Amino acid sequence: MKRIHLYLLALALSLVGGSVIYYKWKVLDFPLHPHTEVEVWTVQAKVEYQPRRAANTVVLQVPASTPGFAILDERFVARNYSRLEDSRRDGREVQWSIRRATGRQALYYRATVVRTKQEMEVEAAPRIGTPPTLEEPYATAAQTLLDQVRDGSSSIATYAKELVRRVNLDAPSEEVALLMESYGDPEARARYIAQLLAMRSIPARIVRGLELGETQSTAELRPWLQVHNGTDWITINLRTAADGWPDNLLLWSGSEQALLQIEDAMRPVVTFSVSRNLADAIAIAERRLEVQNANLVRYSLLSLPLQTQSVYKVLLMVPIGAFMMLLLRNLVGVKTFGTFMPVLIAIAFRETQLVAGIILFVLVVGSGLLVRFYMEQLRLLLVPRLTSVLILVVLLMAAVSVIANQLGIEVGLSVALFPMVIMAMAIERMSIAWEERGAGHALREGIGTLIVACAAYLLMSWPALEHFVFVFPEFLLILLAATLLLGRYSGYRLSELFRFRALAREVDEKERARAAGAGTETKA
Repeated sequence: MKRIHLYLLALALSLVGGSVIYYKWKVLDFPLHPHTEVEVWTVQAKVEYQPRRAANTVVLQVPASTPGFAILDERFVARNYSRLEDSRRDGREVQWSIRRATGRQALYYRATVVRTKQEMEVEAAPRIGTPPTLEEPYATAAQTLLDQVRDGSSSIATYAKELVRRVNLDAPSEEVALLMESYGDPEARARYIAQLLAMRSIPARIVRGLELGETQSTAELRPWLQVHNGTDWITINLRTAADGWPDNLLLWSGSEQALLQIEDAMRPVVTFSVSRNLADAIAIAERRLEVQNANLVRYSLLSLPLQTQSVYKVLLMVPIGAFMMLLLRNLVGVKTFGTFMPVLIAIAFRETQLVAGIILFVLVVGSGLLVRFYMEQLRLLLVPRLTSVLILVVLLMAAVSVIANQLGIEVGLSVALFPMVIMAMAIERMSIAWEERGAGHALREGIGTLIVACAAYLLMSWPALEHFVFVFPEFLLILLAATLLLGRYSGYRLSELFRFRALAREVDEKERARAAGAGTETKA
């Protein structure tokens, strides 16, 4: 296979893995680091009223489309009431009904919201509102005010902002004072401003929103003005005349209907409260996806049972340990027993911790090695010999656990979690290396195995990396690409530079001597 094919394959794997990671991070809001917390708000609307008659119906406008936020959970609390939800073109409402209501009534709507990248829905054909029917002198005052606003503006957005600014002046003009004298309520003033804009054929509407911040026992639902400039809706703050959609504004309703409608009641009131909390980012990202696109969660590791997820958190780290072993063997030149034995030992170290694991490994393997040398005198065949070593390894592990328990050393109890077959094979491999190549070679491979196992353990037990690989398993594609590129490396290893430094020094001396001899002949 040509080298260019390998490079293209590695590039394709890296691009696919990197693209998926970037999409999950930026678009789906999966956190890169563990223990990352995100802001979560609990928003509550409380309706209170005194019914005049037993049978009654309560209609409350509730959030439908919430640009910049996602509703993770909703709760409707109304004792003995039936509930009916209705979605319309301009919003959503809940209708509570009851046959017999006595005493002051309290009904609740509660929603849990979190930030998201959801944008405002685009309305295909915004319509112009109905201009107000004005009599004199209100008609003349309105025309004069709108003409003055026109002279101080250059576009639809600046026209609407200038009108809002003039209405909010501490010392308003005579026209503004006359027109607004009957509109003391903020929402009534906002709707009248929208009607004035309709006199100039400007599409305008009023939306209601809550500004989310710190915990507020009493939050204010305020009206906001939106005008359409031909392409987009522009949001204008009715108090400051500033344009732009605030980052912390939760759109509650864009309906023209009244926020609260009750058939027959005394002193109905709706109050709002906001509670801000911090929650685990990965749990919120998962819940957000369940609301927006359940398939993205259903076909991911997050859909597995918690016990299975715990298993995969370990399994996904095995390639990380194997890649560390690849670097240390192929680039550094560390000798080990077998290819993946250090990785399996590193997995065992996750249970015993590093220092205790090394002590237990040396103790069990050293004892087993002495027994192996004794069995060599019995001249057993390979399979019986391995079986005998395995039995003795189990007995040694049991003995260590019993002694550790009597001494009150809890770490010693974890020795039973070591892979018994791996321990037996390590003893067998070390004894064979001892016999064939000497004690020095066997000890070097044993120490190399421990070094690689320790390095793999430190990498595999890193919480940040464990979280990253589990949440973004596509990272293994990038790891595969790096493995493929290293698969054709056949140059010097780092350890060989030290092994052959005497030879390299001798070659350099000969080269200098040859160069010096050539220079002498040239002078002659």
